[in-house]
Amino acid sequence: MLEALIQGILLGGYYAMLAAGLSLMFGVVRFINLAHGDMAVLGAMIALWLVQGAGLGVGLAVLITLPVMAGLGWLMQRLIFERALRGGFLIPILTTIGLGAALQNGMFGLWGSETKSLGAYIGNLSWASWELPGGIFLGQLPVYMFVIAILVLGALHLMLTRTPFGRAVRATATDADAAALCGIDARKVHRGAAAIAVALAGLAGIFLALRAQVTPFSGPMLLIFAFEAVVIGGIGSLRGTLIGGIALGVAQALGGMISPQFSILSGHVVFLAVLAWRMSQVAAADRGGWRSAWGALRAKRKITRGKA
Repeated sequence: MLEALIQGILLGGYYAMLAAGLSLMFGVVRFINLAHGDMAVLGAMIALWLVQGAGLGVGLAVLITLPVMAGLGWLMQRLIFERALRGGFLIPILTTIGLGAALQNGMFGLWGSETKSLGAYIGNLSWASWELPGGIFLGQLPVYMFVIAILVLGALHLMLTRTPFGRAVRATATDADAAALCGIDARKVHRGAAAIAVALAGLAGIFLALRAQVTPFSGPMLLIFAFEAVVIGGIGSLRGTLIGGIALGVAQALGGMISPQFSILSGHVVFLAVLAWRMSQVAAADRGGWRSAWGALRAKRKITRGKA
């Protein structure tokens, strides 16, 4: 049980990294990117091509891939997402569905459909572990990935709270019109947020390629995990995204103790339970609002009758 709990927490760090970009895009741009998982796979495929095709080391490939993904995010926001947002609620959803399909087929055409992994290029780190008291084995790679995820999310939090760009991001997310009156260019802020979000997705895809295998069609499942972590933790909150990712990872790890087939299902069950609870809270607030309005109306009628 303790080992499963530890493994679930480490897995949750990966899910938090995967969900951070999705949460940032929705919190700032108010845009649900349904191609987020495919962008993560694209980052993994670019890193794999740099390592396998160009012969670069894994570290150098990561350093090249992240700026490339950030540039792609900036261009997508500039050329696609901004125009889609002007079309109403439905157009952005259809746009990202089409973008995801295009990315999947493009990666299939370039790199084929076979599974790929970066694990073979990092030596014994892919299977090395530490033995803890009680016969618990802790994989070194998951620990390093968890630490990197915490550092990246912490740096992103500091950037959003301590820098001029971060303050512009928070102001735009709160009220874009009021921010514009203060001289903030919302379009530039949205493009910067999209660049960061896509770079985070690319890093999460590289993490996946390091610890498992990826194919051009792995994106939809990654999107589901990212979306569940965001909903569990609260949309638009980095701290909530971390908590949601850990909750999802722990649920899957504990579910895997019951049955290997129950691992993924247990995460979905936790997501549905949290979603049902949030919906019940919204419904209760609505009922309270109607009751308060009805009580105010009755009180007003009594006052009117008393004056008459």
